[in-house]
Amino acid sequence: MSDPAAPSPDSPLVWRDDGLPQSALYGDVYFSSTDGLAETRAVFLAGCDLPAAWRGRDRFVVGELGFGTGLNIAALLDLWRREKTPGQRLHVFSIEAHPITRDEAARALAVWPELGEAAQVLLDHWPGRARGFHRIDLPGFDATFDLAVMNVEDALAAWDGAADAWFLDGFSPALNPAMWREEILAAVAARSAPGARAATFTVAGAVRRGLAAAGFQVDKRPGFGRKKERLEAVFPGAPSVIARPRRLAVIGGGIAGAAMARAARAEGLDVTILDDGRAPASGNPAALVTPALDAGGGPRAALPAQAFARAVALYADLSEAVIARGVLKLAVAPRDGERHDAVAAQDLFEPGAMRVLAADDAAARLGEPAEAALDMAQALVVEPARVLETWRGPATPARVARLAREDDTWRLYDAEDRLLAEADTVVLAGGVEQAALWPSAPIRPVRGQATWAERPDPDHAPTPAAFGAYAIPTRDGVLFGATHDRGVVETDAREADDRRNLAALAKGMPGLAAGLADAPLRGRAAVRATTADHLPLAGAVPDAPVGLFVLGGLGGRGFCLAPLLAEHLTARILALPSPLPRDLAELVEPARFSSRP
Repeated sequence: MSDPAAPSPDSPLVWRDDGLPQSALYGDVYFSSTDGLAETRAVFLAGCDLPAAWRGRDRFVVGELGFGTGLNIAALLDLWRREKTPGQRLHVFSIEAHPITRDEAARALAVWPELGEAAQVLLDHWPGRARGFHRIDLPGFDATFDLAVMNVEDALAAWDGAADAWFLDGFSPALNPAMWREEILAAVAARSAPGARAATFTVAGAVRRGLAAAGFQVDKRPGFGRKKERLEAVFPGAPSVIARPRRLAVIGGGIAGAAMARAARAEGLDVTILDDGRAPASGNPAALVTPALDAGGGPRAALPAQAFARAVALYADLSEAVIARGVLKLAVAPRDGERHDAVAAQDLFEPGAMRVLAADDAAARLGEPAEAALDMAQALVVEPARVLETWRGPATPARVARLAREDDTWRLYDAEDRLLAEADTVVLAGGVEQAALWPSAPIRPVRGQATWAERPDPDHAPTPAAFGAYAIPTRDGVLFGATHDRGVVETDAREADDRRNLAALAKGMPGLAAGLADAPLRGRAAVRATTADHLPLAGAVPDAPVGLFVLGGLGGRGFCLAPLLAEHLTARILALPSPLPRDLAELVEPARFSSRP
């Protein structure tokens, strides 16, 4: 073996003289020097009996230990696209503690141009490096990919899926024994569906014994290249056919309902939206896409960080809806500087996504004097109407007054008891209005009025900034506010609240406020749906008949939280792997309130 080139400081790989990528951490190559693609096809695809194993299945789930360069998944996607039948969907879950960059992967995969579009779609949607789960779209392949960037033990404990096939492709057991411990293989078994197959290149005794102890039937098979043997393993049982709902009714046409429609349709559900036309918070001319920041770094920090990353990725495909990129969070309280430092140091965000700016740099960005700030480089300002138009589609203009579960079907009625729709599953996504259909909903109303005006300088859009309140550009003006009145449900616009918003703006951005002092102001009020613990609701409605779910309690961060939570809820509805780790799914479980004393 030739000596590898020196690694870059932040990369887990080095490039050998023969062009092969090698792990700088474990000293092992990422794939066979003979022919990595041929090895993948022989060891993992054939070893898991693909494509025969997915024939006749509406959904097929593949798990992988060791994402690496993405070669196995690219080869899988190539086979899937050629061999799948209409209506089938593939779900892939992989684990990588030390992710490489998109450019490094492109260099590695360039060796096999025959992978074509399968490699390209993976590279075009290459996952980030932040700690946590990454939900990745693979357009044109009827496939969804989740990557867990964390150590293997934590990832397997966090995933709620059940794989039909496993690619066990960690580095050599001799060089990376932690990946092949008996506890890890037992966790693989615990995340395996009946009849699941597992394949690996190694026949190490510890691996054979670990798989057998976990319940797999293990057999040696002829190896690839210089390896004489490899392993195939089968988990007991036979694959089962799951009856999944096909028709979904979503009550509510704001961002929660629109995100729900997008996620559900992506999984093949027939979606009906019912919207009573009441003004949701997503009716404003602009909306911030920023995460709630928690300096503690635990699950309450991870949930908004992961939701934020997913929202930003999805809005990237809606470039016409993006008004501005990058938001400054200004320091306004004595300890804000410390909090900003802590957030910027968290590995929950992509490198460079959160950066502390000194006061001079913040002032230069803002165009007026400012204290130090947190530069949220990936944060967005979006135009709500365009997001809703694209994701939601047409809605039935109706107010649902009653739900009834009859003959395994949900029926939705209006106030005159006229039938509006029938569905297998219903999602309550109507904000505070869902209390009419779920009287015990743990929702607290908070009235908020935002104010907007023409820009003081028509040729210059203000820098988006948050400072307790916020000021963001619209297409032709500036939006600022918003008030926060707990327990108030009236939505009439109030001149006094516009003045309150202008006063709050004067504290955070006095220069902008001065420019608006004599401008005509327009206000719009809506009622936010919040919860006692300030966390959203995404799951089954407690103590309700089967098939009734809720997506709500989003507060003022619907455009950040709703996209990922809608995907989580769709997974719950269809009994598919969730894009949320278990601890984050527990945070948003609606039953958390009914279980409290």
